[in-house]
Amino acid sequence: MSAATASPRQTAERFLRAAIGADPGDMADCYAPRFVIEMPFAVAGLFPDRVENTREELRARLRAGAATRRYKRLGNVVIHETADPEVVIVEYELHGEFTDKAEPFSMRFLMVLTVRDGQIVHSRDYSNPVVGAQVIGRLPELIAALSADGARH
Repeated sequence: MSAATASPRQTAERFLRAAIGADPGDMADCYAPRFVIEMPFAVAGLFPDRVENTREELRARLRAGAATRRYKRLGNVVIHETADPEVVIVEYELHGEFTDKAEPFSMRFLMVLTVRDGQIVHSRDYSNPVVGAQVIGRLPELIAALSADGARH
């Protein structure tokens, strides 16, 4: 089956397999040449809440992340098909380890994927911003961003 004939569920399954594959950049192959990612729980000043990206920009970012962390396995995967034939909801856990110290970590995700012609054109990604900042080594920046935001209110 070609990517163009893959259903949204099959595209999500391919994305999940690529997440724990040998080359994390392969996840980018699940996306359209241009796509949008929204992150409603993003913390202003640390993570953008909306990103318009190209497949190759995403591939580079994913491969750069592999220098500090590797995803080893998936857990608790549930794919919900919806009334919209282009949309699936994906719940999953990624288990991995930091490459410099072999310390394990785990992250939970919920993604609402819009898939056209077997490629992700839009996703809304929900995850814990504290755990995300820990995994990418930006917890001090998260605390500073949250402290600055709290001081303004």
